[in-house]
Amino acid sequence: MLGSFARNMGGRLLSARGITTLIMGPPGGGKGTISKKLIKDFGFYHVSTGDMLRAQVRLGTPLGLKAKAYMDAGGLVPDDLIVDMVLEEVKGTEKEHVLLDGFPRTEAQAESLGRAMKVDVALNLAVPTEEIVKRTSSRWLHTASGRTYAYDYNPPKVEGKDDVTGEPLIQRDDDKPEAVRQRLKGYDDITKPLLTYYKSQGVLAEFDGSDHPDLVAQDKRSDAIYKTLKPHVQSKL
Repeated sequence: MLGSFARNMGGRLLSARGITTLIMGPPGGGKGTISKKLIKDFGFYHVSTGDMLRAQVRLGTPLGLKAKAYMDAGGLVPDDLIVDMVLEEVKGTEKEHVLLDGFPRTEAQAESLGRAMKVDVALNLAVPTEEIVKRTSSRWLHTASGRTYAYDYNPPKVEGKDDVTGEPLIQRDDDKPEAVRQRLKGYDDITKPLLTYYKSQGVLAEFDGSDHPDLVAQDKRSDAIYKTLKPHVQSKL
């Protein structure tokens, strides 16, 4: 069922003046870094649904107030309400191309979005679970400053100590291997039908986000992925 914003459009599909691209990938898979590169190179208007939802609630917009009522009651914000927020955000931008990040997350959300807005490209970064476990479990944090270290490409000068203060580093509970595996299983369970949906629409493009022996540093790894992904996006413009 369409939300009020979509219904007011009389059933017409809303789209950017250029292309609307969706980017997907597991937590810790490098999606954020790739998104920044797409925004820099192609001028995408970045729609992060998490940021958008928080902003709408904070500003007390009509849609934000509706969302807040669900959140205050401990419920999930309905898909159609999120779609309305996305449509309003896209309608208000002057930019030519749009990059959706963080929505849709499920097949039901994709269908809800698809009734109101055309997605031209769905990018998926495919990374094996154990690689993400390795990347994430190597992260250590200095809680006071927020400085993050990764033992595979950005280690502290002294093991277990912050470079600036010398204070101990900690590993967050949700960065520990079993927590990461559990989170990724949940992600895979809800994402597989979503990938099937976009494949059936003929817009899915999957890219290998795996590590390579000569690409240990995170920036080099993302550069290698982007080198194959960029021409695909460019061909759609």
